[in-house]
Amino acid sequence: MSENENNGAGQKAQAKSDLKGILSQFEGILDEYMVQKAPFALPQEVKEFIAKVSPYLIIVFAVMALPIIFAAVGLTAFLSPFAMMGGYGYGYGFAWGFGAIVGLAVAVITMIMEVMAVPGLFKRTAGAWRLLFYASIVSLIGTILSLSGIIGGIIGAIIGWYILFQVKELYTN
Repeated sequence: MSENENNGAGQKAQAKSDLKGILSQFEGILDEYMVQKAPFALPQEVKEFIAKVSPYLIIVFAVMALPIIFAAVGLTAFLSPFAMMGGYGYGYGFAWGFGAIVGLAVAVITMIMEVMAVPGLFKRTAGAWRLLFYASIVSLIGTILSLSGIIGGIIGAIIGWYILFQVKELYTN
C-alpha cells in the first residue's frame, strides 16, 4: 500500500471511531434522561409486551410500507421535474423535490435497518436494540434534512427514545 492509501485508511478508521464515540456518548446521555432521570418508568409488564410485539409490528409495517414506498418513488421521479419548474416560485419546487427524495431515502434506509434488527429482536440481543436506536437517529436526521415537520420529528424521536430506552434492559448479549 502506498502512503496515501494508508493515510486514507487511517482517516476512515479514525472517523469511524469518532462516530462510534459520539453515538456512545449520545446513548449514555439518553440513557440518563430516559431511564435514570425519567419522571416515571414503564411497568415491567408493559416493557415485556413491547419487547414481544415489536418484531411482529416491524414486519407488518415493513410489508405495508413497501408498496407505498415503491409508489412514492415512482411519483417522486415523475413529479419532481414538474415541481421544480412549477409556478410555486423559485426555490419551493427545489425544496419539494429535495425533501421528497431525502424523505424517501431515509424511509428506505430506516426500514432496512429495522428489518435487519428483527431476528435479533426475537432473540432480544443488544445489537438489535442498537440497530433500532441507530434507525431512530437516521430518521430524525432525515426529518431535519428534508425540512418537513422538524418539531414533530423531534417530539416523535423523544417519545420513541423514551420507549426504546425503557425496554433496553430486556435486550442483552
